[in-house]
Amino acid sequence: MEIEISPLALPFPDMPPIAGVKLRVARAHYKEWDRCDLTFAEFDEGTSVAGVFTNSACASSEVELGREAVKSGTARALIVNAGNSNAFTGYRGRDAVEAITAQVSEALGCAAQQVLVSSTGVIGVPLPKEKARAGVAAAIAADPCGWEDAANTIGTTDTFAKGAYASAMIGETQVELCGIIKGSGMIAPDMATMLGYIFTDANIAPAFLQELLSSANSRTFGCITVDGDTSTSDTVLAFATGMGGHARIEGWDSPGADAFAAALNDICRSLAQLVVRDGEGATKFITVRVSGAVSDDSARRIALSIANSPLVKTAIAGEDANWGRVVMAVGKAGEPADRDRLSIAFGGVWAARDGMPVDDYDESPVALHLKGQEIDLAVELAIGEGSATVWTCDLTHGYISINADYRS
Repeated sequence: MEIEISPLALPFPDMPPIAGVKLRVARAHYKEWDRCDLTFAEFDEGTSVAGVFTNSACASSEVELGREAVKSGTARALIVNAGNSNAFTGYRGRDAVEAITAQVSEALGCAAQQVLVSSTGVIGVPLPKEKARAGVAAAIAADPCGWEDAANTIGTTDTFAKGAYASAMIGETQVELCGIIKGSGMIAPDMATMLGYIFTDANIAPAFLQELLSSANSRTFGCITVDGDTSTSDTVLAFATGMGGHARIEGWDSPGADAFAAALNDICRSLAQLVVRDGEGATKFITVRVSGAVSDDSARRIALSIANSPLVKTAIAGEDANWGRVVMAVGKAGEPADRDRLSIAFGGVWAARDGMPVDDYDESPVALHLKGQEIDLAVELAIGEGSATVWTCDLTHGYISINADYRS
């Protein structure tokens, strides 16, 4: 089935090379498709690594081994397989991952724990070891490639390559951050997101890199949803090669820590939003802002209740300002709310205020807003100071078509 590029797609940005990172791609032929499906990233010695992973109880072997690998704090390589998630495959799946890590560690002369592996695609099919072995060998021997090639290679049902760039000043030194990500469906991250990778030449201690990534995750990857489903393979990894030439950032007291943290947050937010823009069948990018909640966490849960509601998402797909469905989604969230204080707006126009329809409400500007691709939905609870922003997309027949035919 040919998939059209999302109408919400953004062009792939110009992204500089990162010192200490070499990218290569190859064909492992995991599926019957005419494209590369194995990505290999090699890192210089001393590269710090941090990661966040799915909380799914049915996580893949790649996730289980990845959780252990990041504890070492250093990485030498990353392998990403597309077309086969290798999840729910028992010992055969684990054997395949261990075979890959052993092959790469031998080639690079590093510890197996310094090789991280991700896989994405159909659940329940063991990763074919012979294809993986041949694909890894081909990738190691391949010429280096650019960011867009790598971004295309890690995709599955993605309709466009997703990348983001940021920079930060550490004293007199500018450090670069480049990221690629894949994801289109099965998106309701319960920690991080699909498969996302961030690379920087900054010199950062692994423990602090982990702290920064975990913090950024909660405000970015943890605030997107396409369909309310959390993957078995969700992973976000950050690699810092230390080649930037500045003093090592050990913690918040180190020069440049705030600047790097801000840049990391920016790139995580950009990558997260790109996934929503490629939501399966999506035609509208929706920002849900909740304010006046009893806490930020409560606001986030309410925002996700709205963003995950099929009734809200289909109403927006149909360009219908049905704020009653938003009331429903707030009420079912299981969080404190006061019906008589609740206010709802579309595109900055209040449709309901203090638990009542606005007397002179004119739906014309709202109808015009909903015809666009960028939709803003605001909810004011007026019972506290908590706030949150969540990003989602509409729900169309395209989502059904893509997922009904996914294994065909």
